[in-house]
Amino acid sequence: MAFPKKLLNTGEQLVVDIRPHWLYFSKQALALLVSGGLLIYARVADWPDAAVLALAGLTVVSLLWFVGRYLRWMTTNFAVTSHRVIFRQGVVAKKGIEIPLDRVNTIFFNQGIFERMLGTGDLTIESAGERGAQNFTDIRKPSKVQNEIYRLIEAEQDEHAGMGRELSVPEQLEKLDDLRKKGIIDDAEFQAKKTKLLERM
Repeated sequence: MAFPKKLLNTGEQLVVDIRPHWLYFSKQALALLVSGGLLIYARVADWPDAAVLALAGLTVVSLLWFVGRYLRWMTTNFAVTSHRVIFRQGVVAKKGIEIPLDRVNTIFFNQGIFERMLGTGDLTIESAGERGAQNFTDIRKPSKVQNEIYRLIEAEQDEHAGMGRELSVPEQLEKLDDLRKKGIIDDAEFQAKKTKLLERM
């Protein structure tokens, strides 16, 4: 299930939207495969009814364990927007964490050799909030996610820095052109304002 676009704020863009790596439910899948395989073998090999019944019960338990974990995987989102990091999880009971980008201090990622081969790992985000460090497990390509968050932080800082200074004439012309393209001002207004700006150069 993708991150709901309706939860984004005005002007906010969704940049990263991922679910945990499939390693998240690998134990449950393996247990189901093993128990199911043993059950099939027991039926073919004509094992005693008690053994077949026990394996059938084990297979049902493994199936329920797998389905529960899979549903949790389906309803887990790690998202990064142009303004914040969001983690949401839960089928019935839900929990969520939001970290504004301007509060992020440091981002660490950790991958073992096996995890690196599979393209997964853990991500730790240290922020100025009450919770301090938040650890997120089974993140797909954590180093790329780390780089993307840092890029967005820099972009937000540049945006705030730009708001504190007067736009140059070329930047104002570019904004005027955007307004014209969006139909907010007509061609005549664009030309008049453009002439005034060019006179200042």
